[in-house]
Amino acid sequence: MHQEIRLHGHLNDTVEYFAMAAARDAYSRYFFETSENTLRFFSPGNEFLLEADRISHRGNGGSFCEYMFGVDQPLSDLAKPDARNRLVLYGAFYQDNSHLEFTPKTEDSQTYDRIFFDGNAIHNYFFFLTGSVSGDLREQQEALARLLGKALKQSPHVGLGDDAELLDEIYNLLGHRSSFYLVKLVNKKHKQYHDLFHELYSTYKAIPDEEFQALQELAVKLDIDKYQQERIRIDVMYKHPDNQRIVDEYKNILIECNRKGTINQLENARLTRLKILSVRNKIPSALFYTLDELLKHDKLVDLDEQDYLAETRQVLEGIFFTDAQIDTSINSEDMMLLLHAKRQASENRDHTFEHILLETGKACDEKIHEGADISLLENFSYIVTFFDRYDNTSAVINELAFMENVRFGEDHVRSLLGSKKAFCDLEASLWKALFFAPAFGNKYLGQFGRKKITCLEKGLIAIEEGRLTVAGLLGQMKILAREERLYGLLLLHVKERIRNFYSRYNTRAEQEALLTEVTEELRNKKVFEGDLPAAMFRNVVVNIKKEAVYLHNLLPSIIADRDAALREDFLDNSGLDRFYVEELEREYFELNNLDMEDLYLIRKGYAG
Repeated sequence: MHQEIRLHGHLNDTVEYFAMAAARDAYSRYFFETSENTLRFFSPGNEFLLEADRISHRGNGGSFCEYMFGVDQPLSDLAKPDARNRLVLYGAFYQDNSHLEFTPKTEDSQTYDRIFFDGNAIHNYFFFLTGSVSGDLREQQEALARLLGKALKQSPHVGLGDDAELLDEIYNLLGHRSSFYLVKLVNKKHKQYHDLFHELYSTYKAIPDEEFQALQELAVKLDIDKYQQERIRIDVMYKHPDNQRIVDEYKNILIECNRKGTINQLENARLTRLKILSVRNKIPSALFYTLDELLKHDKLVDLDEQDYLAETRQVLEGIFFTDAQIDTSINSEDMMLLLHAKRQASENRDHTFEHILLETGKACDEKIHEGADISLLENFSYIVTFFDRYDNTSAVINELAFMENVRFGEDHVRSLLGSKKAFCDLEASLWKALFFAPAFGNKYLGQFGRKKITCLEKGLIAIEEGRLTVAGLLGQMKILAREERLYGLLLLHVKERIRNFYSRYNTRAEQEALLTEVTEELRNKKVFEGDLPAAMFRNVVVNIKKEAVYLHNLLPSIIADRDAALREDFLDNSGLDRFYVEELEREYFELNNLDMEDLYLIRKGYAG
């Protein structure tokens, strides 16, 4: 058994500390002292100072924290699902990004701002020890890596903030004469922001505007910069079980593709499905962009499928032909080609397109600096302006198509109208071809997503023709949003009632009784007032019957025969949303302990 001593305090308005000493005779040890504005922790050969704005250290040990967005993660850790934490040993560095080298230079200092920027935004740990390791500092650090490296990188207690369990776990690996010292730094402001966002996200997931406004006001009050806000929000959203499953599956596919050096159509289709699902779940694209960058997804795509990149290079390189006295202005045909290439790159998650654009921008800057004609910059700015319009328009339409509870206001309508005019000035058919045709052609477009973008497409035309006002279109969209929320509520509560109380719900009398009870339940919970629409209720009941037929009759046959055609026929003709059916399939496979790879094979060719 070991003893523990804990010291707790506040370094300033932002940083809080917890210092712990664990040893067989910890109660008889003296491990800290104070002098002016410095708190010193020490053991033979080791010193750790908490100063007004920074930490300083010498001796053995290092730091660790839970991985989160913004923390550098080596590919070796990314490929290991149990590598939860980042571990940094003093004086150690990666040689050629693969082999860990140790040096005796372990003395250093860091500001608190840098610690919470490079490491975890909420809390970071620092440690040193006596006993269990010996030799010079280089040898001690190398021994520490072997002794504690695996435990510190894999421990779930780091993310949970369970210091007692963490100390127990670590000390059990040490010799009985060892002493272990642990210091945890907590950013109080970041934690307050994290806790409020976690509460809101757990309660609503799609956070209402007024609640999000309160979160923004808290960030301003606490003076939290936008990057740290984004990191914290992404971390909370990633840890939601539904979201974590999607991101981890995406990551695992990319890792496997990187290992074999290629990506096939099935894998690319699975990645496409997961990206669409991420839009529906409001998972930040930054998570996927980071994975694509780390795992070099672009390098795995078959070059034969990247003709649009070659065309993009040709057009962009053409704007540099000023020396040959060639007209280098970007005409409408060039711009249309670039926009279609951008659409294709976005659909393929191909960041090479953005890299080409970045390289072109740098080349423009260099040539202007060398004295090139200013028209070069004007041409490039013209392209970038259209790309910005594309990104903004695509984001709004895709959110409406695949997400629930999307904020859609007058500013969105005005922006879309401006973009529509700009794209149609290039070519009348471009607006529909770039935005609406791909959305309508996407097999994951659900019944309400289809209604919303149909309403939007027709409404924008009607506004231009003077047959509808902006307020009128917003009113139509609000009605559809209410119907979408109500349908979701009905589906959830009707299924729950059927599961718990009703074995049959086929007769009119049974359905009327069910409608009455669900209406009363929703009123009691104060989530809906008034009478439920009978037509929507009947639609929900019919869809639940279709779901039952699929799960109990069709899906077992589809699995046994690997009958992808039967599955696709049901999806095309049942009217059920593909997202919803695929979640039912996943639950069925998990409940029956079936191999998910069999499901992916059945879906092959139909996932994108």
